[in-house]
Amino acid sequence: MQRFSRYVALGDSMSIDLYPALDLGDTEVAVALERTAIAGAVAPVGAASLLHRNSDEYWPDHAADDLVTRHPGITFLNLAEDGASVGDVFGGQLVALEESDEPTLVTLTVGGNDLLSAFANKPKLPLLMQIARDVGEACELLVDAIRAQCPDSLVIVNTVYDPSDGTRQIEGAFEHMDELPIEALDALNARLREIGRGRGALLADAYEHFLGHGAKASPEERWYWKRSPIEPNAAGANGLRELWLATLDANE
Repeated sequence: MQRFSRYVALGDSMSIDLYPALDLGDTEVAVALERTAIAGAVAPVGAASLLHRNSDEYWPDHAADDLVTRHPGITFLNLAEDGASVGDVFGGQLVALEESDEPTLVTLTVGGNDLLSAFANKPKLPLLMQIARDVGEACELLVDAIRAQCPDSLVIVNTVYDPSDGTRQIEGAFEHMDELPIEALDALNARLREIGRGRGALLADAYEHFLGHGAKASPEERWYWKRSPIEPNAAGANGLRELWLATLDANE
């Protein structure tokens, strides 16, 4: 088994604690009111935090099934940010990541916000498909940059999930659009799958893993936060952590 001495989470809200903690009601009151982690304490129950160290209180079945158990002494740095785009990861998060020859595990969740921003402008489908191709190319460059900065790293590249479950409708989001142009999401995910199967990377297909836990699911089976159904809830964070563990296990 490959040994890691540090774990770094890069990307967007798929990797942060805020929305799963809000879902569980495990934040300070100011955080719940303002929906920002800088307002106060937030429980470490997002996917990246759970991968590093399980919350036995909420997920007792995963006790001792985490990175701190598998890789004693591993450090954890979560640079992921709410709403982060590929450019934000390049311009902010990667800059904050110290260059190192340490064996490093990196999870990367990015691309979804770039598409959501494009959706908001309602471009014609050909332009949207070009945007998806550009985002995919940027993601490939990002993985190359991570590998250059951390030569002894393994990057888990994630596809972008679809809260609509293929229905092209997300209740409470993008209601100004008749249908979401998920062809662009499919194109981006196809490119992310290619990147995740490249050298120095693994693929975690979050799109496939989350399918059936969105718009088509009963409320108790959903993996998205009910107040903002494009964000992961507590079950979604656990589901993504389980996917990452399975991805690592399959690589052994």
